[in-house]
Amino acid sequence: MTYPSYSFTKQNNILFIKSFMILLLSCLTIRLDLCFSSVPSSLRALPLDGHFSFDGIEFASKDFGNRYNLPPLAVLHPNSTSDIATTIRHVWQMGPGSELTVAARGHGHSLQGQSQARNGIVINMKSLGGGQKMQVHRGRFPYVDVSAGELWINILQECLKFGLAPRSWTDYLHLTVGGTLSNAGISGQAFRHGPQISNVQQLEVITGRGKVVTCSQEKNADLFHSVLGGLGQFGIITRARISLEPAPNMVKWIRLLYSDFSTFSRDQERLISSERTFDYIEGQVIINRTNLINDWKLSFKLQDPVEAQNFKSDGKTLFCLELTKNFSPENTDAANEEIESLLSQLSYIPSTLFISEVSYVEFLDRVHRSELTLRSKGLWDVPHPWLNLLIPCSKIHAFAEGVFGHIARETSNGPVLIYPVNKSKFDNRTSFVSPEEDIFYLVAFLSQATPSSSGANGLENILARNRRILDFCEAEQLGVKQYLPHYTTQEQWRSHFGARWDVFMQRKSAYDPLAILAPGQQIFQKTISSS
Repeated sequence: MTYPSYSFTKQNNILFIKSFMILLLSCLTIRLDLCFSSVPSSLRALPLDGHFSFDGIEFASKDFGNRYNLPPLAVLHPNSTSDIATTIRHVWQMGPGSELTVAARGHGHSLQGQSQARNGIVINMKSLGGGQKMQVHRGRFPYVDVSAGELWINILQECLKFGLAPRSWTDYLHLTVGGTLSNAGISGQAFRHGPQISNVQQLEVITGRGKVVTCSQEKNADLFHSVLGGLGQFGIITRARISLEPAPNMVKWIRLLYSDFSTFSRDQERLISSERTFDYIEGQVIINRTNLINDWKLSFKLQDPVEAQNFKSDGKTLFCLELTKNFSPENTDAANEEIESLLSQLSYIPSTLFISEVSYVEFLDRVHRSELTLRSKGLWDVPHPWLNLLIPCSKIHAFAEGVFGHIARETSNGPVLIYPVNKSKFDNRTSFVSPEEDIFYLVAFLSQATPSSSGANGLENILARNRRILDFCEAEQLGVKQYLPHYTTQEQWRSHFGARWDVFMQRKSAYDPLAILAPGQQIFQKTISSS
């Protein structure tokens, strides 16, 4: 016996299930399409020696500053310069209708998202590294040809095999060549040799049009000077030729303390202006530190241990002059005599002379030892709200009185560096901007905000202190420039570059007219055209 009503219901159910399954599959297909439509299919088809990553790319949305998180759509792991050129050329050819931008990322040591590209492409420049691509050339004017993704520590170790080394450094060597050359690369040797951008003979650069260009002082000179200190705005540096000098074996590492800023700064300026002087000159501001003498005794010898015990650092603002003299073991006596002669001209607190004898590599890589200690305690991957300033020499006393004497009188959770450099060692044709005086100071507040930090060392309080310092500089018209600058409006950038803004704009128009490169700097915004 059949029941027509039952048969009708069954058919309806089957029809309903089929319709539901079709609808479900359609929804899944649409969802997958939406997921992949954000990544242009043409990227997946590009002929590359390396490859793109579209998943597991969270690392490219973070940096050392650990405050900004701007996820990209894709990360390029290039195996050749051609991979980068092909990618940028493709984005260029997509024209203003595409929202894609491109950022080069070295060791990710940016502080405020400068190497990030929200919904764009991040190029993992370390993929271009590798010692096999490094070539050391000896001779009357020695140099090393390196990939821009190479770490400076690796360059040092390779060059030392030939008894050579670069002349100018940063305090931290685990940074990539392209990263430091896009800023300046300043350390305690800059007073004599200039920053790292003053020690480059030749570059290979990929412009915002995807064009590969070899440039130097003599060839394509405008592009050469544009990208040095250019914050990544005009091209991606892919190779560099770095000047070298004979490498020393050993270093006399010296620290001296001052309680008076005027005396401290006078001695610093005298040392950087003398022909016969030390090989490295930096300084630190030490605020309300306890057990300073005992801390330093772990790695430094006291010249007069008995007298030093009478020195109390608690509660004082002190200024530390940090110096080195390079030497070879066979010339130890001559080095000691020269050091003694140089020190006799300085007015430091006599009981606070600390001296250590270390290898050249040990001194240059000193910050890495601190990194390993902080990593072991889980204190490396924390927010780093750093503030780096360049201050005209004529204004440094007003700055010291207002900032060290009032705004920053509390203990800093991180070092505060201060040292002068000679402007004559900086090339004004580069994109780097500094105060218009013969001598200017670098002052760096290298704070860190740990999860347990509170009070003065909490993140918000450190940021508020930084703002107070900047506001003070502006109110007092000190003519300060930011190093590793960060601004959020083009008007602020225009003020930063001052009279050089027009040249900066012209260079951008010439080498990256669609504003594809380095969007994280927030200098230019890519104009999107619906047509």
